[in-house]
Amino acid sequence: MTRLYNDPAAFADEALEGFAAAHRRWVRPVPGGVVRATAKTPGQVAVVIGGGSGHYPAFSGLVGQGLAHGAAVGNVFASPSAQQIRNVARAAEAGGGVLLLYGNYAGDVLHFGQAAQRLTAEGIPARTFAVTDDLSSAAPDETHKRRGIAGDLPVFKAAAAAAEQGLTLDEVAAVAAHAGARTRSFGIAFSGCTLPGADHPLFSVPEDRMALGLGIHGEPGIGEAAVPTADEAAELLVSALLEELPDGVTGPDGQRAAVILNGLGSVKYEELFVVYRRVARLLADAGVQAVDPEVGELVTSFDMAGVSLTLTWLDDSLEALWTAPADTPAYRKGAVPATAVVTEEPVQEDERGADTYEASEDSRRAAATALDALRLLNETVEAHADELGRIDAVAGDGDHGIGMRRGAGAAYEAAQHARESGAGAGSLLTAAGDAWADRAGGTSGALWGIILRALADALGDTERPTPASVAHGVRQASDDVRRTGGAEVGDKTMVDVLVPFAETLGHQVATGAGLATAWAAAADAAERSARATADLLPRMGRARPHAEKSLGTPDAGAHSLALIVRAVHGALATCQ
Repeated sequence: MTRLYNDPAAFADEALEGFAAAHRRWVRPVPGGVVRATAKTPGQVAVVIGGGSGHYPAFSGLVGQGLAHGAAVGNVFASPSAQQIRNVARAAEAGGGVLLLYGNYAGDVLHFGQAAQRLTAEGIPARTFAVTDDLSSAAPDETHKRRGIAGDLPVFKAAAAAAEQGLTLDEVAAVAAHAGARTRSFGIAFSGCTLPGADHPLFSVPEDRMALGLGIHGEPGIGEAAVPTADEAAELLVSALLEELPDGVTGPDGQRAAVILNGLGSVKYEELFVVYRRVARLLADAGVQAVDPEVGELVTSFDMAGVSLTLTWLDDSLEALWTAPADTPAYRKGAVPATAVVTEEPVQEDERGADTYEASEDSRRAAATALDALRLLNETVEAHADELGRIDAVAGDGDHGIGMRRGAGAAYEAAQHARESGAGAGSLLTAAGDAWADRAGGTSGALWGIILRALADALGDTERPTPASVAHGVRQASDDVRRTGGAEVGDKTMVDVLVPFAETLGHQVATGAGLATAWAAAADAAERSARATADLLPRMGRARPHAEKSLGTPDAGAHSLALIVRAVHGALATCQ
């Protein structure tokens, strides 16, 4: 378990601060992550990687010459926010555009996609690519749904080496896609990991059993089997990867492959070497030549006891990229050019919003109510954070409580600052939404940012909010969340609560009910809908591969939304 921490919500920030202080030769900190400490090469494509904390050396440990130009680092097991990614990308870019690389998780897809849109709009061409190497997380005909695990490394390495060669942004993106298409991983685990501040692991496995097909966010495996010997573990891992070959690889005999035997946190190097001796023999027997194999901790999951095997099936171009030199805090190969020098660029500061606002008195009075609602929201999240984490851990990664706590706290703090600066309701909610998305990261962070933004747009800074304008904002939030996240009612997500809440609120307002009365009825509908998610099987997100495990437990995002809308009613009831 994680024993050394201060405030669990600050763990990721403090870990990144310490990492940057320890590795100034390679990296310098920027808001949201780190970039190379060495001088930029003008015109070179910047490869920016990222994901949640808890996976070191991914992602910050892979920044340096020959590998990533920067890494955006999110909260524990949660994607970095679009603002964090944008900060890192702007600090790393050198005039050749930016390629954003990440594992295929909903929050990462949302935030990296938003960051790419913003960067492109600002005149910095940006592309994205999600790694999908985990063959246990979806069927071969649905590879786009697969997770990214230790296969991140060969994809990152190929793209970064291509950038070092001077290829264009489109060419580097094509290299990443080619490497991703030829990379497969499979893993096993003997125990789950324990997040900072938690008193039990996200999942447990009986002492004589192992989980098959683990995820790197502490997700349970997709099945169980008896604990194997080291040789039996090697045979299981190799056979799983040889059963599914990428397009263009007709058979293993005569092929060359980059091989990674990855420890997930608690399996020690000597154990890995015992397993690898058998892996090497099995691959050789199959006619596969292992090229520059890596054995060690490369993509971890805190203290999870587990291992994964990754194969990237090489052609001549990929082999040259895989064997190219690199020099980072956690990954070194060959000798990089000695001409690069450490720069002394100043640390960037976070961009802040306006300190003064123009707003009508009606809107400023409404802002006071909105601030009170955010206070109640924050208090509710704080009171239920541990419960939300436990619910999320049943079939997911257990980070929902931490993420909601960070997001709600940041939103309330930003709203207080906006209120003190004279903001109207729209500007106050905009500031709160931006802060929530930035500090929480993850899927829920992005979606709560969208919700508050939709309400902000509907209320504005000039008119006195009406029940109709609030209902319109909630309906717009529902539409925006569905469009952005891709979920619909029945998928076991927050949408299962947001849609009936919006529909009930709109119906109540249309029939003449006041806002507090209408909101109370909608909150009732939200609570009923949240309870009903216990009977659903998830069809999206990290819980999807473990659908049956979640039966009988409500969705964490749906439950937190129901708690919040009930709490917000308290602010609306007192203002009428």
